[in-house]
Amino acid sequence: MLTAIVGINWGDEGKGRMVDLLSEEQDIIVRYQGGNNAGHTVINERGKFVLNLLPSGILRPDKVNVMGNGMVVDVEHLAKETARLREAGVAISPDNLKISDRAVICFPYNVKQDCLEEDRLGDKKFGSTRRGIAPIYADKYMKKAVRMGDLLQPEYLRARLETVLDWKNLCLSAYGAGNEYTVESMLEWLEKYGAQFKPYVCDTGAYLTEAAEQGKRIMFEAQLGALRDIDFGIYPYTSSSNTVSAYAPVGAGVPNLKIDKTVGIMKAYSTCVGEGPFTAEMFGQEAHELREAGGEYGAATGRPRRVGGFDVVASKYGCRVQAADEIALTKLDILDGLDEITVVDSYEIDGETVTEFPMGERLNRAKPHVVKFKGWKKSTCACRKFEELPAEAQAYVEYIEKAVGVYVKYVSVGAERESIIVR
Repeated sequence: MLTAIVGINWGDEGKGRMVDLLSEEQDIIVRYQGGNNAGHTVINERGKFVLNLLPSGILRPDKVNVMGNGMVVDVEHLAKETARLREAGVAISPDNLKISDRAVICFPYNVKQDCLEEDRLGDKKFGSTRRGIAPIYADKYMKKAVRMGDLLQPEYLRARLETVLDWKNLCLSAYGAGNEYTVESMLEWLEKYGAQFKPYVCDTGAYLTEAAEQGKRIMFEAQLGALRDIDFGIYPYTSSSNTVSAYAPVGAGVPNLKIDKTVGIMKAYSTCVGEGPFTAEMFGQEAHELREAGGEYGAATGRPRRVGGFDVVASKYGCRVQAADEIALTKLDILDGLDEITVVDSYEIDGETVTEFPMGERLNRAKPHVVKFKGWKKSTCACRKFEELPAEAQAYVEYIEKAVGVYVKYVSVGAERESIIVR
């Protein structure tokens, strides 16, 4: 059984919380794209954990976790992340963590280039996390990257770095920062942070293929959401990788395998970190109260998230491109105290009512058409069955389910593992 856990919207939907919950039934959890530019927050009996690179299954000692070839790995960040988890009592070894030999390494010069470019763009910036993600993905597709498997071949690694740095320093010189990085300094950086992961590097494609043949249950964990996908998101305000479920087998190293089920994650309201069009956005005191109630600050960066009512147009589109079979609706409890619940059921563009998610400049011109639902004004945190929810909350969930056309199987009413309703 191969299951994908993916975001339906702009990211930050609560995927880490759901992967942690659903991983109990899995044997292997795989991250298949992205880098340390997003965070998955998990709360369990040992405390609160924010994971940037490691799959969320790492918190369960009996699960194997895989970082796939579609990822970009900042080994310095990975070293610090694993050290932090070990201090909290989480066991990490080559037995429960495997890193693809084809995953590319995100270097300090990629981070530098990311920051310089965002600064150069000024008011036109993309809202990058400034962690080098766009530059390293660009390097990958220009065939100028160094891969994790290269750590196992010292002579080749040096030769590769010499070639890459000749070119990269030329690129950085346009910003007035050329020749800052040398082969020796990057080899020292790799030795300090990357060498410890050599025993973890392997052909994850071969490992996962064998596991699937043995009937192992494999879960693919996405980073960000459908609207941040490089092809299907709100380009150019997207991530630099494919976040959709169809990419999961490719980014995991097993394009020969097919996904059996896709679980889409979306919040009971809308949030967005970074720049770009966000039609459902609220402002002023209303936005401030919702942001504070939901603790809506980026797990990776701490940036305050933009917030708004549930967006039917964006969510229906996200469900389609993610091929969602069922939905996990998170943070319903955050709406408990509201007198009215805001929903954007359609857009208006140049006087026309639009129900299909637009792209490009048309999306920039979209205005929200808002409808209101009566709030339930009761705590849902103790509810463990759908029938225990207030009638208004049940009606709200059923409306969302009908509006997006996908069954809502899970309703989250708190951050803890047990705060969940399974329908």
